[in-house]
Amino acid sequence: MNSALLFVLCTLIWGSTWIAITFQIGETSEVLAVAWRYTIASVCLGVFCLVKRDTLSYPRHMHIKMAAVGLFLFCLNYTLLYIAQEHIVSALLALLSSSIIYFNVVLRWWWLKQPIKREVVIGATFGLVGICCLFAPEFSTVSMSEGLIFGLVIAMVSFVSAAVGGVVSERVLNLGVPVMPMNFYAMTYATVFLYIAALISGGSMVIPTSPSFYWSLLYLALFGSVLAFGAYMKLVKQIGADKAAYVVLMYPIVALIISTFFEGYSWSWLSVLGVAVVLWGNAIAMGKVAMFVRKPAE
Repeated sequence: MNSALLFVLCTLIWGSTWIAITFQIGETSEVLAVAWRYTIASVCLGVFCLVKRDTLSYPRHMHIKMAAVGLFLFCLNYTLLYIAQEHIVSALLALLSSSIIYFNVVLRWWWLKQPIKREVVIGATFGLVGICCLFAPEFSTVSMSEGLIFGLVIAMVSFVSAAVGGVVSERVLNLGVPVMPMNFYAMTYATVFLYIAALISGGSMVIPTSPSFYWSLLYLALFGSVLAFGAYMKLVKQIGADKAAYVVLMYPIVALIISTFFEGYSWSWLSVLGVAVVLWGNAIAMGKVAMFVRKPAE
């Protein structure tokens, strides 16, 4: 599958998972909700790898790297994201998520010794402006509070974790580990970390009673984790973690389109402009606008 199709697949699925996550919040602890999600996902990936007879034997140093992917990308990232979503509106989350691209650029330069691509930084900045336009009405309703500050800090830590996990996963893939076995081990390690965290926190295990929790859980596990992360990791392998991270600026648009039909979201000229600017930024980041493509800075 080519990069464009992988990008679209990730965007469409994760654009809908924003809504699915709202059915997970408040039903049980965030740690357990994420743990159950990755329990289902890791079992499915394990079965897939066995059926495909993928190699599952790797040296210790590779397991350490895959455990790091599980800790940062799947465990910390999503647990903190669930917590942040209880304290701040989705508009702020969408805005802050754009920081992942900048973190990815810096981490790839520092750790993977990859050059900083001018078009990615410029494209991300256009995307940031577009997100501001897209969610401008929601920003006007935000008032400063301790809960808001807490949510902002937690969200930023979540996105830093996502960037670290994304760059480590690129390193693992570059060392020759296929996508599915890497995701299997990373999600399995994440599941172990999450259950340990649940035990240490000492919270009671509340079993949700709402059917919507379980339907959304299955969707998040099978589509949001197994399918979307499979596509995303292939995208990382093909174009790098910096360009692949632009997905985070695209799926809020899908979420708003879905909201138009199910929640009555009303579009304004500013939100339409925001979509146009985000799409323009995407074209720049992917190197489709020649005037912004220069020799990468070393």
